Amino acid sequence: MNPTPDKAIPRFSTPIVETHCHLDYLNTQALKATLDAASAQGIERIVTIAVSPDNLDTVQDLANRHEQVWCTQGIHPHEASTWNGEVAARVTAGCGQERTVAVGEIGLDYHYDHSDRSAQAAAFDEQLQIAAQQNLPVVIHTRDADDDTRAILANHSRCLQKKGVIHSFTSSLALAEFCLAEGFVLGFNGITTFKNADNVRAVVHATPADAIVLETDAPYLTPTPFRGKPNAPCYLPLIAKKLAELKSIEIEQFLNLARNTSYQLFFR
Repeated sequence: MNPTPDKAIPRFSTPIVETHCHLDYLNTQALKATLDAASAQGIERIVTIAVSPDNLDTVQDLANRHEQVWCTQGIHPHEASTWNGEVAARVTAGCGQERTVAVGEIGLDYHYDHSDRSAQAAAFDEQLQIAAQQNLPVVIHTRDADDDTRAILANHSRCLQKKGVIHSFTSSLALAEFCLAEGFVLGFNGITTFKNADNVRAVVHATPADAIVLETDAPYLTPTPFRGKPNAPCYLPLIAKKLAELKSIEIEQFLNLARNTSYQLFFR
């Protein structure tokens, strides 16, 4: 099903930056509809995320072919077992491309453990080094790995001039406070609208409004009331509306803060 603008999706005046989605998980026909629907809802820029050696070139191609799309380069913790010198060289080379705005999606995932934890830590550590060398921010995935994420970030944070974003934040308030104190921002998505996500909403309450960026993680984590459908960037206004309500900030003011934070992170 192709996403289309819907009367249930508000349209705001301030342009919106989609900081994390996976456009390459769509076919060509659906991609055009996705981008058109996003533009119709005020989404001005989209960052599509690399996760494995198989899509490093794919996201670059998407960014090169579509004016509103940028990309990252990096290996997801699920794919950490693929990390080697050749992949490291490809990620490093990709970081030098004009449309690459960050190293990611990198990090640790102890929930699924699709890759050995030592392999995850090694890939995470080396990609943080690449980000520091390339003077790029990082896009971090962490799940059920708070202590090790904190320890590894503590070793690298001082070298990361542009810091980065902890995307789809669902971790502890303690990790949020550490990351914020180190200068990272937090990415929130449709999970904030889920009935049983009080833990995430508690972190939103504790996060300064100017340290939040918007994301969908599409095609996953579709916000209410569209759960059950594939997610898409056009649903970002629903997430922004929820976040503004949680922060008790007027929506256009919140969108302006989120846009400025996104630009400072990825496009300066």
